[in-house]
Amino acid sequence: MQLIRLRRQFAFALCLLLAASSIPFHLDPLATALAQSQRRAANTSAGKKVRLVVGIVIDQFRYDYLTRFGDQFGEGGFKRLLNGGAVFTNANYIHTPTYTACGHATFMSGATPAMNGIIGNDWYDRESGRRVTSVSDNNTKMLGGREGASGMSPHRLVGSTVGDELKLASVGQSKVIGLSYKDRSAILPAGKRPDAAYWFNLATGNFVSSTYYFSDLPDWVKAFNRNQNATRYFGKKWERLLPEAAYSRSLPDDAPYEKSSFGTRFPHIITGGEDKPGAKFLDHFEETPFANEHLVNLAKAAIENEKLGADDTTDLLTISFSANDLLGHAFGPYSQEVQDMTLRTDRILAEFFSYLDQKIGMDRTVITLTADHGVAPVAEQVPYGGRLLGKPLRDAVTAALNQRFGEEKWLLDFVNGNIYLDTAAIERRKLNIAEVEAVAAQTVMTLPGYAAAFTRSQILAGTLPQTAIARSVNQGFYPSRNGNVVVVLQPFFYFSEGTTNATHGSPYSYDTHVPVIFYGAGVAAGSYASVSSPADIAPTLASLLKIELPSNVVGRILMEAIKQTR
Repeated sequence: MQLIRLRRQFAFALCLLLAASSIPFHLDPLATALAQSQRRAANTSAGKKVRLVVGIVIDQFRYDYLTRFGDQFGEGGFKRLLNGGAVFTNANYIHTPTYTACGHATFMSGATPAMNGIIGNDWYDRESGRRVTSVSDNNTKMLGGREGASGMSPHRLVGSTVGDELKLASVGQSKVIGLSYKDRSAILPAGKRPDAAYWFNLATGNFVSSTYYFSDLPDWVKAFNRNQNATRYFGKKWERLLPEAAYSRSLPDDAPYEKSSFGTRFPHIITGGEDKPGAKFLDHFEETPFANEHLVNLAKAAIENEKLGADDTTDLLTISFSANDLLGHAFGPYSQEVQDMTLRTDRILAEFFSYLDQKIGMDRTVITLTADHGVAPVAEQVPYGGRLLGKPLRDAVTAALNQRFGEEKWLLDFVNGNIYLDTAAIERRKLNIAEVEAVAAQTVMTLPGYAAAFTRSQILAGTLPQTAIARSVNQGFYPSRNGNVVVVLQPFFYFSEGTTNATHGSPYSYDTHVPVIFYGAGVAAGSYASVSSPADIAPTLASLLKIELPSNVVGRILMEAIKQTR
């Protein structure tokens, strides 16, 4: 009887609905209701709610690694993305410098440094009179590290990210977490108001966070640090994944220009030269494939304990693999170590994707993968390039300004390709700042290895030349943080301070050309050669998820990547 009564009530309500919408009454109400129910079910099946977005950055990963080593990949990692995802083969960063913090800030904001304010890994802060990093924050404390150590936060990031917009759209119900070995790589993609960001601390071997996010580390993170500490990798042997002959496409092992204090020949025994785990071991461990494995284990723990992707409220997990970059700086992009790291990253991703399949389902998951920058070849490999030091530039500019305007210190700092002039001295001498900047820039261009030097006055006046380099510099310039002169080196030249062997930072293709790939729910598979940028990732994700675009977006929505449904 109850069932009959419900059927009658349902039919009556349906009749009222049909009348209100002027649909003819001659249709059988129950049949109509069933048909509508079936259509709703079909629509739900075709457009299931995305439960988890996984944003992956591989630090220092050139696009050509996908083509150079593609035939050696397994089936479940990069090949899965390349064959079943939306792959943008002509994606380039449109800003310079191409450094880690800049790329990670662009990733989920869709904004260049000119908009999001992250102009480098560090820069000179005129207000405090010292260098600051992109995430340093003395108003916070580290959690899980040494007692009393300062924490980190995204307080210098300007504008919102995909995670921030997810939080707003879900009234705080979405969970957003960032993971990496580097602090900036965990913090910046996660945005201004995530649930957490965790990074690796060399002083303790723990994953740590800061009081910006909460007052104490969650219990599950403490348990992870106890039970899956990096020290369990002490003494592990890193051997080539494939037979030695498979590495003939790379340079010989132990090439003379490889620079690592931990040895440059396979196999690598991960001890840091210590008898028991200590700071040198952890430093060594960070630049091995085992660090990536360790990070994925943390990602799984985060998914399990934070219940990411467990319901129809979309969550976001960002993961940045730092080990590839740390290794690449020591060995260079054409080394056997980088080849093997790439192959092992492929296998690690395959295992992680399989986990996501089983835990959440790829029909409820969106994966996007990119890199924060590429890398230049080691200088010894390209006779038309070279290594530069900052001191000759500082000395030459100081001498030129002394000769023209009188004796002063003149340079406060030279960092991040920026010359910071002493504006107090300029004002005290009642000089025209544009003239002083011009003398400094002209002096730079008398030195070998420099392609361009643009002044702050030029940039603010909008009088830069219409060149690709100038446009890239303009996209990297945030007035309150950049210096008075921005310099750009010629192709294949780079600053090589200390033990840096291979590096990045330029506006050239070897540093700008990186993967941009989408995979999973709602993604239209295909290979697209259209001009694109990692700045396009955030607006494309926002469109896929049907949320507001991050506030400072300069990228476009990659409509090619979005499956069109009626």
